[in-house]
Amino acid sequence: MNTQTGQPSLEFVSCPHPEGQHRMAYWRWGDAQARHVVVCVHGLTRQGRDFDRLAQALIEKGPHPLQVICPDVVGRGRSEWLSQPAGYQIPQYAADMLALLAQLNTQLGAENPLQTLDWVGTSMGGLMGMVLAGQAGLPLPVPIRRLVLNDVGPAITWSSVERMQSYVGQYGQYRDLDEAAAAMWALSQGFGPVPAALWREMSAHMLRPGTAGAVTLHYDPAIGVPVRAMTPEAAAAGEAALWTLYDQIQAKTLLIRGQDSDLLTAETATAMTQRGPHAQLDTWPGFGHAPTLTGDDQIAVVSQFLLSA
Repeated sequence: MNTQTGQPSLEFVSCPHPEGQHRMAYWRWGDAQARHVVVCVHGLTRQGRDFDRLAQALIEKGPHPLQVICPDVVGRGRSEWLSQPAGYQIPQYAADMLALLAQLNTQLGAENPLQTLDWVGTSMGGLMGMVLAGQAGLPLPVPIRRLVLNDVGPAITWSSVERMQSYVGQYGQYRDLDEAAAAMWALSQGFGPVPAALWREMSAHMLRPGTAGAVTLHYDPAIGVPVRAMTPEAAAAGEAALWTLYDQIQAKTLLIRGQDSDLLTAETATAMTQRGPHAQLDTWPGFGHAPTLTGDDQIAVVSQFLLSA
């Protein structure tokens, strides 16, 4: 971390895919030699800088050195785009995270290997966390110790899938940051209260140069192709597989639910407290899908869960 500017370092990992390799970007906060790693993974159309405030708080509050790793999932942010849109699905994303964790462990060295691994996943990032925490035999450096699922579970409502199908990848160009931020906010009411200045800062990380001085969104429009190809039957099959994985999770689990979430129902959240890791449920009034984890009260909940003994 650049301690003078409070900025993370941008690093990359090479990840295999069926046609070759791609580079995934990730943002590192904290001590690169810390053996306690917290991985924070964003939602479908977001990127790793969403976690700036949470990462800084964890570094400051931690009782011992730690590093917070915030990937830009392939096709987003500073990561490369895939040539085949069919690759933009959870199996590829989870494989990329295994490559990332292997690189982090190698960087620490054989004499100082990764010791503690925690995971914070918002929506899509939470699905990855369930896959990695619930599947025996994966080449994780160490098992996931604590798992934060931010407004996501094994069962996802079909209405929320239809909502995603309507907007993912459907974007154009914007005159400037303010116009882009306003357009993104129109789709982001479920994030709950976010101060205007903070939303503008978060939105700046969501953009790349367009044409003629305009700006456009940072992600490959093709990430929407698998989403729009989803059917109710495929979603039901995926749900059954995810419940099987969830039931095998050994990590201590915190489930955050926005009270007005259209993706994670109260019934599913309750079921998650009664099976598998018996998640600790924290329901947040005034939020839908999905809380940004940027407010002091939100950060306090997550940091206390991750940093307590």
